[in-house]
Amino acid sequence: MARAYTDPILFGAAYYDEYIPRDLDRIDTDMEMMTRAGINVIRIGESTWSTCEPQPGHFDWTHIDRALDAATNAGINVIVGTPTYAVPTWLVAMYPDVLATTPAGEPHYGARQIMNIVNPAYRLYGERVIRSLISHVAQQPCVIGYQVDNETKYYDSVSHDMQVMFIKQLRHEFKNDLEALNEAYGLDYWSNRINAWEDFPDLTGSINESLRARFDRFRRDQVAEYLAWQASIIREYMRDDQFITHNFDYEWRGHSYGLQPAVDHFRAARALDICGVDIYHPSEDALTGKEIAFGGDMARSAGGGNYLVLETQAQGQHGWLPYPGQLRLQAYSHLASGADGIMYWHWHSIHNSFETYWRGLLSHDFESNPTYEEAGRFGREIGDPRIGDTLSHLSKRNAVAILASNESLTALSWFHIETGFPMGGTLTYNDVLRSIYDALFELNVEVDFLPADASADQLAGYSLVIAPALYTTDQQTIDRLARYVKNGGHLLATMRSFVADENVKVWHDKAPHHLVDIFGMTYNQFTRPMGVSLKCPDTLADLAGASANDFIEMLSPAPETHVLAWYDHYAWDSYAAITRHAFGSGDAQWVGTQLQADAWRTVLAEALSNAGVHTPGMELAGTVCVRSGTNTAGDTVTYLLNYSGSPITFRAPASGTFLLGHPTDDGEQAVTAETPVTVGDAVTLPRWGVDIIVGRQPTMN
Repeated sequence: MARAYTDPILFGAAYYDEYIPRDLDRIDTDMEMMTRAGINVIRIGESTWSTCEPQPGHFDWTHIDRALDAATNAGINVIVGTPTYAVPTWLVAMYPDVLATTPAGEPHYGARQIMNIVNPAYRLYGERVIRSLISHVAQQPCVIGYQVDNETKYYDSVSHDMQVMFIKQLRHEFKNDLEALNEAYGLDYWSNRINAWEDFPDLTGSINESLRARFDRFRRDQVAEYLAWQASIIREYMRDDQFITHNFDYEWRGHSYGLQPAVDHFRAARALDICGVDIYHPSEDALTGKEIAFGGDMARSAGGGNYLVLETQAQGQHGWLPYPGQLRLQAYSHLASGADGIMYWHWHSIHNSFETYWRGLLSHDFESNPTYEEAGRFGREIGDPRIGDTLSHLSKRNAVAILASNESLTALSWFHIETGFPMGGTLTYNDVLRSIYDALFELNVEVDFLPADASADQLAGYSLVIAPALYTTDQQTIDRLARYVKNGGHLLATMRSFVADENVKVWHDKAPHHLVDIFGMTYNQFTRPMGVSLKCPDTLADLAGASANDFIEMLSPAPETHVLAWYDHYAWDSYAAITRHAFGSGDAQWVGTQLQADAWRTVLAEALSNAGVHTPGMELAGTVCVRSGTNTAGDTVTYLLNYSGSPITFRAPASGTFLLGHPTDDGEQAVTAETPVTVGDAVTLPRWGVDIIVGRQPTMN
């Protein structure tokens, strides 16, 4: 049985002997520098199929063996990646349809991640290289795990075989009943009706979002199947003391941002022993910790426990060179979310091609530099069992959950929130999701993510469940959320929730569908606001004057419903903007517009209070970031993270002893490790500073 955990905390980098200039033979020097920095693991192999199989069936493991031998001699562990996310030239020359056809047209060789993951030739040759590689390395003692593929997605493939497989799936689902399919997806519109299976049209130009969304879900399912397929091959060779992981990524906006549109992390993670993730984020003056926390919380939730950060930045791209203290702060921030490993992409900066200036721990000269030295400080710290053993396998028991929905993301990418059409507007599903997540982060409230179809038992474990823009849901999900409220739960939903069924057909009863009695309000009109603000009669008085942004729903509350905010506009002032309604033993709150950051903090702070959610860290919101959990010894571990360029002073939110110790901003040692601290004691952290309080006390999440 494979391992589902790692000991000790992994700290390392991707290492590519293949990329080092041929006139340099420095692999032993690199290993020595890694050892000096406390690095205990490297990732290898995932990017170099064309090097290890230069021609079909001719394998050359020279660079793999060099890395394994050098790592073994240095006492460094290795994670081996399957090299399938960048295809060799010979494979494309033999089978051009290995490359994915996309809505942009026919493919051209060059970039990575351009293949059609269901293509039979790709699968055939991919399986062969995986089997050859894993059988070659599996018994090497330094190999502790495997990474299947790399940041896998469906790459917007509309290739012929992808569409043929989709049609076969539909025929199975609808039992060959075209009438049922046409009704489910509303295909009578614009003569899109399909009257014979052989007439099924190419989906590239479809304007029917019901059909398009089902195709997207099918393609996400292929990603989960593809990763499970690779994992099943590896399991034939791997040892019981090894694990399988994968590095999921997120929507990319120049950095990691929101839910990944092309992968369902919850489903895809089922094939793994340990969930992995790639997290990249702004740095320098733009470092906030939000992307680190969001990516980590999503990975922990999708994998159901501790996870590995398989890629994060060292020096990274231009504008990300960390200020002194930031690299160490970032590393501890990952651990604060429950990571059991942190690995940089990558060890050395590459001297040519696309990622020449995505710089690693070492610059192009391979010399020591401040980033490498600071990484070494962190590596040596967690290499100390007093610190590393205390921080590994952090568990959390959070009171708040956010429902995440790939299906709603897909639907709202077509029906844009502001316009209802595929054009115009800027507010996306991920913007709504992140606006709520970011506000909770700023309030020092930690959360879990749940899939939108979470079970009743999963929902029951949370005091407050939040549904941001949950546009499409099936009836079972709606019924479960209604029972959650009736049984004492607190539900907060935003505009554009519960609009359509699982086939993205808008419900034709009163909105919100089958939840009017739960939320104590209904609406049947909405618009884009122009100069609309909020007026608040009592509970949310501090929200008065805040703007209603992007989209407003005209909420008509029931007499017994508590209206927390009305629209302040002569045309819309008879409509509510935010409501709360008691139902059964719980209550349901609706926010009918998009709010700015400070307004979201106000609304969510009140909702947390109403749900009885409180942590000591909330008292420090806006001053210092507080994240916590319980270690394997039963101790409460409280991280104090200063994401600012100024020293901060605050009152300790927990009692225990400091784990790291921290200097004042001028470098003078102020607090040593193992110094006792009591709730309410004054604590001063330097700019970009971090410390951790460890104490035997109840978990406060």
